[in-house]
Amino acid sequence: MIDHIGFEVSDLDRSSRFYDPVFFALGARRMLASDHAVAYGVNAPFFWIVVRGNTAQPGYGHVGLAAAGRAAVEAAYRAGLANGGADDGAPGPRPQYGRSCYAAYMLDPDGFRVEVVSRR
Repeated sequence: MIDHIGFEVSDLDRSSRFYDPVFFALGARRMLASDHAVAYGVNAPFFWIVVRGNTAQPGYGHVGLAAAGRAAVEAAYRAGLANGGADDGAPGPRPQYGRSCYAAYMLDPDGFRVEVVSRR
């Protein structure tokens, strides 16, 4: 299984202003912060944003973040848009991914696609 995922971002402060409220809405928090990285998790850091000095490459892929239910999907989506993210698919049912799938999509400040999904 996956130990962690990392996005290499162009501006750590700008990206953390986006991810802090998104993860807060999902019940996670900052677990590590340095001049070069911020990591989020619940019991251990699993999602990292790091500065490598390279230009970010949007559209390379996406990460799906688990939400406890539809309200959490909507809260994380609103938090992301209010903090530098862009809409890439409003919250709603996604029956093509399963009968109970409810998700929203946004782009982080570097253009990486972030999905917030509940399967409840």
